[in-house]
Amino acid sequence: MKDTLIFLDNLLNVNDSVIVACSGGPDSMCLLNVIKSYKEKYNLNIICAHVNHGLRIESEEEKVFVKKYCESNDIIFEYLKIENYTNNKFSEEEGRRKRYAFFDSLVKKYNAKYLMTAHHGYDLIETILMRITRGSNLKGYAGIPKISKNERYSIVRPLLNLTKEDILKYLKCEKIEYVLDKTNQDEKYTRNRFRKHMLPILKNEDEQVHLKFLKYSKELEKAKKYIDKVIESKIKNIYVENYIVINKLLEEDEYLQEKIIEYVIEDIQKEEIFNINDNQFNNIIELIKNDKNKMINLADGFIARKSYNKLYIEKNSNVDKYEYILKDNLNILNKYNFEFIKNSKEKNNFIIRLNSEEITLPLIVRQKKAGDKIKVKNMLGTKKVKDIFIDSKVDVKIREAYPIVVDSKNNIIWIPGIKKSIFDKEINEKYDIILKYTEENNEQSK
Repeated sequence: MKDTLIFLDNLLNVNDSVIVACSGGPDSMCLLNVIKSYKEKYNLNIICAHVNHGLRIESEEEKVFVKKYCESNDIIFEYLKIENYTNNKFSEEEGRRKRYAFFDSLVKKYNAKYLMTAHHGYDLIETILMRITRGSNLKGYAGIPKISKNERYSIVRPLLNLTKEDILKYLKCEKIEYVLDKTNQDEKYTRNRFRKHMLPILKNEDEQVHLKFLKYSKELEKAKKYIDKVIESKIKNIYVENYIVINKLLEEDEYLQEKIIEYVIEDIQKEEIFNINDNQFNNIIELIKNDKNKMINLADGFIARKSYNKLYIEKNSNVDKYEYILKDNLNILNKYNFEFIKNSKEKNNFIIRLNSEEITLPLIVRQKKAGDKIKVKNMLGTKKVKDIFIDSKVDVKIREAYPIVVDSKNNIIWIPGIKKSIFDKEINEKYDIILKYTEENNEQSK
C-alpha cells in the first residue's frame, strides 16, 4: 500500500475533482477509502459513481450501502441503473460501454481531472491472459495501463501494484465494510475461469507474479509509445483527410503498415464505437494487396473499401434507392443538381442537348442498376455503365449514389459529367431540351 500512497501523493493537487468508480465490492471500497483519506489534505471534491447493471436482486441493497458510506463521509453519490440492453440480452461489452459513458458524463459535469478505477494486480494478469488467448494487438496485450490519458482527463488505476490479499488486509485494518458479488464466482464468465484456474498456478510459481506482469505491461506500453511516435512522423503523408494512401503505406515495412492501420482504427474509435477482430483486420490487409476495388464489412456498421489508391475505413452509408421524374430543376441528395436551361455554348459532359422526338419523355434520374449499358456517343456498340465508372476512376462508394439519366423506355441518355449517349445533339443540330449538371463539393475528377 505504501507505493500506492506515494503514487497518489505525486498525482493529486489541491482542489482536484476526482470521480471514483465504486461497486461496493472490496476493491472499489478500498479505493474509495484511500482517496477519501486525501480529501482534507488536498481539499478534494470526490464523486462516487455507482452503476447498477440490472442483473441481480442484491444490486438495490448495494446501492443503499454505497450511498450510506458516501453520506457519512461527505462524498457526492452519483447513480446509474442500466434499464435495458440490445435485444434484452446482457453483454459485458455493452455494459462496459454504458458504464464508461456514465463516467464520462460525470467527468464533464464536475469538470473532473481524474476518473479512478479499482483494478488491481490480479485484474492485470487476468486481462493480459485473456487478450493473449483471444488475440489482440500491442496495446491490447499490454493489458491495463496505470494511467490512460485522453484530451480532457485521465483514467487512473492506483491499485494496480497491489494483490487481492493486500486489499483485503487494508480493509480489515481500516475496518471498512464491503459487499460481495456472487457472479464473481460464476464460471460462465471468462474472467472468472482465469481467476479460479490460471491465477493460482502463477501465484504458486511466484507470489509477486503480478509485479512481473506489471513490468511486462509497461514494456509493451513503452514499445507502443515509440511506435506511435514513428507513425506520427509519417502519418501526414499516408493518412490524408479520411483515407489511407495505399502506395505510400506500402512503402513502409510490413510491420509498420499494420501498425499504421491500427493507428487509424484507434483514431476512429475515439469518436465511434467500433470493434475489430483478427479476421477482419487480416481482411483489411488482403484488401490493400488486392488489385480490385472492393468493399468488405467489418463490425458495428463499419466497412473497409478500396478505391484505386485509397483505403477508406468508415461507416457504411447505405444510400437509399431513388428514382425521380425530371420535369423541372432537380437536386438529389443535396449534391447532384439538374437544371433546364435555354442557351449554352458549352460542349463538355456537363451539358446535354436532346431532341424530344428521338426519346420517350419524361426523363428519369436514378442510380445505376446491374447490367446497365449505354450507347456512347462517337463509339460503336454499347458499353457497360460499370466499366465506364471504372475507366473514369469513380470512387466505389460514389457509384452507389451517382445519378444516371434515362428516358421512359429505360434508354440511358446520359451519365452526367462523365459520358453522353448517341442521343446528344451538337449545337448546329436540332434539339429542344438543354440540361445542365452541376455537383456540390465536387471531389470527383471528370
